[in-house]
Amino acid sequence: MNIHHLELFYYVARHGGISRAVRPMPYGIQQPAISSQILALEQNLGTRLFERSPFVLSEAGGQLFAFVQPFFDNIEGTAAKLRQGTAPLLRIGAVELVLHDHLQSVIERLRALPPRVRLGLRSGYTPQLEAWLQDRQIDVAIAPLEGRPPAPVQSVPLLRMPLVLLVPREMKLRSTEELWVQGAVAEPLITLPGAETITRLFRKGLARRRVEWPTTIEASSLELVVRYVASGYGIGVNVDVPAFVQRRELRVLPLVGFDPMEISVLWRGELTPLIRTVVEESQRYAREHWPEWACAAEPAQRKRARPSKAKLSSPSSSR
Repeated sequence: MNIHHLELFYYVARHGGISRAVRPMPYGIQQPAISSQILALEQNLGTRLFERSPFVLSEAGGQLFAFVQPFFDNIEGTAAKLRQGTAPLLRIGAVELVLHDHLQSVIERLRALPPRVRLGLRSGYTPQLEAWLQDRQIDVAIAPLEGRPPAPVQSVPLLRMPLVLLVPREMKLRSTEELWVQGAVAEPLITLPGAETITRLFRKGLARRRVEWPTTIEASSLELVVRYVASGYGIGVNVDVPAFVQRRELRVLPLVGFDPMEISVLWRGELTPLIRTVVEESQRYAREHWPEWACAAEPAQRKRARPSKAKLSSPSSSR
């Protein structure tokens, strides 16, 4: 028998039906996939394991559930016993900008707090991070978020950062309105991949203005967008981060009326004490370094720290 099929059957039997088993599953899987794999299990065994509506275990289903239940019921308890005496592992995923320039400060604070933790770090785009959370490949993510994440992923906003256009300094363009009146912009455009939140927000803003502007260069990071613009390859979409916009080769044009990019902490399921610490330390870091854009503290935070009165500092100065 396929062990994965047995696990699916365990959740279906325990929660009284296929549709009821979807949400408590420890990883993302949809109802049709569960149905097809349960059917494969029944075909392998040559017997029906339960009636679908109303849900009732058959005699064979009852025997199989009695066999698998002790194993799956005790997985978490056995894992907890095996972990005793070892530091817990916290797997953090983040977009490249956060992982490269900002997460280090949060990690330093985590390492100073009890209990000591082992860390696993992983970079990716927002859709990848959400998928890894669903599959329990990571425990927490820090990434741009557009709207609400898919259940059972939860989130707390950290920052709302304005979008800007970066243009080469020698370009005579003085405002975005000069572009919008064209209807179809001919200037080369440099953006992140189309699935990324910043690009989706920019596209929505263009659609509201009925402006067409195809991407000429698709860059893998915001830092690369800056480099290509500075080299004269076109106009780039970015966020108003000092490390990016305060360069002699560039001028910044605010994207007035465009939705800001929201950076959030995401996790799956219960807010554990360790993940709560990540949320609180990330909120603290956001308030200290970007008080203008920091979101209000959420209920997840036990103590409300005073917002920093210091001027906005660049990421390079915060490391």
